[in-house]
Amino acid sequence: MAVYFPTPRRLGYRFNAVGMVSLAVIMIWALIALFGPNLTPYPPGEIVDFDYFGPMSGSYWLGTDYLGRDILSRILMGARYTVGISLAAVFLSCFMGVVLGMTAAVLGGWLDTVLSRFLDALNSIPSKLFGLVVVAGIGSSIPVLIGVLAVIYTPGAYRFARALAVNINTMDYVTVARARGEQTSYLIRREVLPNILGPVLADLGLRFVFIVLLLSGLSFLGLGVQPPNADWGSLVRENIGGLSFGAPAVIMPSIAIATLTVSVNLLIDNLPVRIRDRSE
Repeated sequence: MAVYFPTPRRLGYRFNAVGMVSLAVIMIWALIALFGPNLTPYPPGEIVDFDYFGPMSGSYWLGTDYLGRDILSRILMGARYTVGISLAAVFLSCFMGVVLGMTAAVLGGWLDTVLSRFLDALNSIPSKLFGLVVVAGIGSSIPVLIGVLAVIYTPGAYRFARALAVNINTMDYVTVARARGEQTSYLIRREVLPNILGPVLADLGLRFVFIVLLLSGLSFLGLGVQPPNADWGSLVRENIGGLSFGAPAVIMPSIAIATLTVSVNLLIDNLPVRIRDRSE
């Protein structure tokens, strides 16, 4: 008996080739973040070569770093920190921002005014300056980094979600639901959220890119993931001395950051679109 699997076109969606390639790159990095420690050819912290800033070779595919450690192993291990911290921070910031934004739009009044003015004031602080001050004052650890990155990007997520929810809140079906006596939680969960979910997911992808770049910037300045652990920004920082030699140890982590961020951007720009029925 033949078994047929639904294709994207059968499901009613058209997938752009660029979007599919971008999704494939993102999935590869996600799998590396999950299984990176099991894929490393050498222990990430072990000195395996006496030639510092060694070139690419059969033994060391991406060369060695300033201490002679295998850079491929360190990139595979660093993916867990870069992707993991960024994902945790972006989900936390978007969750807080979207919930607060929808609540403020539906309830309005003094709550909307207080939340908007407070988060606008927080949003006016430069993100890198805020991160540097907080991390330098409290200390750098993974929970602190996640919390700081989430706080920095919550105001933007709030403003975006509130702007969408305000428009939905004026629709007739929301007015009818309110006239029926539905509670605020029902209006948010059943009327507002489903109608803003698509743009919110696209905004989440963009904020993920911003958080990856900010985390890499903090790590490059020495306030991100601390030794002996290292994310991709830390790898660029600790191997910056090899830039004049064209060492792979400083180039490859930069390429890893670029491939992840560019792929997310391209995926957002080429999201699958619904194929309209010809009868419509």
